[in-house]
Amino acid sequence: MARVILIIFIGLTFSGLLLPGTAVAGSIFKCIKDDKVVFSQTTCPKEFSQHQIEYDLGITTEIDSDKPQSFIDPLSALLDMKAISKEKLMQLINGEMYRLKQENSYFDILRASEIQKIERKRYWQKHEKDDPEYLKELQEMHLYFNDLISNNQKSIDLLQERKALIEAEVEPE
Repeated sequence: MARVILIIFIGLTFSGLLLPGTAVAGSIFKCIKDDKVVFSQTTCPKEFSQHQIEYDLGITTEIDSDKPQSFIDPLSALLDMKAISKEKLMQLINGEMYRLKQENSYFDILRASEIQKIERKRYWQKHEKDDPEYLKELQEMHLYFNDLISNNQKSIDLLQERKALIEAEVEPE
């Protein structure tokens, strides 16, 4: 098993060096037949079951893709005057609200890191905690992160209002 993984790793590394344009494509296929696993940049032969592995923005997802899937981009659907179902719209709104809440949590983590950085700088420069330069830097940092979180919260509030409006709509029979 370790030998197979090593061979696959070497093969992927080698193909990444030879084909830099395709190695960064963000999608490879995991072909499975019995206990045999093969990774490929093209679709798998019919006798193999196929999983598509996509890498985008630091997130890896594996999708069982034995049959071709037709992906409909919501923006394209709107531009083509196709209607998005109420369920799909709610799913998109909930997804965006979740993403914004996660981003706010990330901003809190970044803020804590920045506070530590400013605190270390103050310590090594041997300034007191009431030093005007230290207080100004701390205030600017808090203002920056408060603005980012506030903007996200405004977006979350707008999405929440839109969600309530959509939920309140009564579909004609």
